[in-house]
Amino acid sequence: MRVLVNLKEQFVDDNSRICDICSADDVVVVDGYNVMHDTTISESMDIIIVSKGQMPTEEMLYRMMTSRNGDVVNKAVSSASVAVCGLGGLGSNIACMLARLGIGQLILIDYDVVEPTNLNRQAYYISDIGKSKTRAMSDRILMINPYIKISVVDKKLNADNIMDSIKCADIVVEAFDDADSKAMLVETVLENSKKIVVASSGMAGYGSSNDIVTKRVFNRLYVVGDGTSEAKCGSGLMSPRVNINAGHQANMVLRILLGNMEE
Repeated sequence: MRVLVNLKEQFVDDNSRICDICSADDVVVVDGYNVMHDTTISESMDIIIVSKGQMPTEEMLYRMMTSRNGDVVNKAVSSASVAVCGLGGLGSNIACMLARLGIGQLILIDYDVVEPTNLNRQAYYISDIGKSKTRAMSDRILMINPYIKISVVDKKLNADNIMDSIKCADIVVEAFDDADSKAMLVETVLENSKKIVVASSGMAGYGSSNDIVTKRVFNRLYVVGDGTSEAKCGSGLMSPRVNINAGHQANMVLRILLGNMEE
């Protein structure tokens, strides 16, 4: 019977098992899902075999993600470019989520370095302390998916340089800490382009997860958060709520790319 093995047609005997075509140390993915080695092979299976510790080719990884996510989703995300403005608690986690989705290009923007207090909520490790956030985040993303195109902007954004920094982006994610920078980004991008902005407002403390929502404020502006909480003594920015907010923003990016716009 005919099957695909690492994207090439191969014929195997009836009642063959996965172990008949791979070694004991291989990882095997069939139609997007990991399988045991004693699995019986069926006609027209799409089998990807990857040796442990080795990186699948770009085409193999794309095929596995297409099998898992569907062709429509994979085409939409792989051809998209997203700018993540700010790589702190929100931006670092959003960038990792978008990388796992298979976004084709990520534009990573931040001027800061990783410091110890970042580790309570940001997607960095102790070994990243002292590195620029753009470099540290690029390293993280390439460990998730080495085939994503990454552009970095190591500067503080302002009304004069922001449009040049995000010119290649289809969607702009606002992930800044301070209100003035948030307002500057939203106003500048909406006034000077037709790009969609996914922004945030309110995720501090340890209030209910259900208070964090996604709202379409204007035609090209979505705001995620509870809209009220701010970081202060006794109610700081903590990993659970920050990550929930980041998940909302990343999911909204995906929905926009698929044409599923919130009302």
